[in-house]
Amino acid sequence: MESGAKEEGKVLGYNSKKVKKVAILSTLAALLDDPILADVPKKPSLSDVDILINLELGSAMCISIFKLDGTSFDVAVMNSATVKDLKLAIKKKVIELEQSKMGHRHISWRHVWANFCLAHHSGKLLDDDAALHDFGVRNNYQVHFLPYVVSKGSGRHSKRRKHRFFHGLSKLS
Repeated sequence: MESGAKEEGKVLGYNSKKVKKVAILSTLAALLDDPILADVPKKPSLSDVDILINLELGSAMCISIFKLDGTSFDVAVMNSATVKDLKLAIKKKVIELEQSKMGHRHISWRHVWANFCLAHHSGKLLDDDAALHDFGVRNNYQVHFLPYVVSKGSGRHSKRRKHRFFHGLSKLS
């Protein structure tokens, strides 16, 4: 009789864990459908929720990003964010928007950042390690994309050197 009770406890425990998980997922789905939480992504990560909470508390900022085609979207970053953090937030938001519209699509971000830069007023946000507030970017400000080509004198985007593996071997003989 005791072994039967243990087996029932295991089965009920297993089922109750499943039931709790299903209940949590259904509650989360209901919360995400609430119009008040419209800015929360469909599959939020902990960092997404953390930034949105900090946005409500005033320690994060919402920045409007204007693309070259005239469309825009908003991203949220911490007040102490760098240009790199803004770029990562833009990447995450664009991927989320593209997947919701057209499914999986590959975007070459290396190509994007090599040919375009972010700008606020007349200043280009080129230094990834610089804080956004150094450029004057604040809550509810606008940042837009600009075509950008790095000059060859800066050391970046120089011609690729040919790897001559066998060239060094011929000198030895």
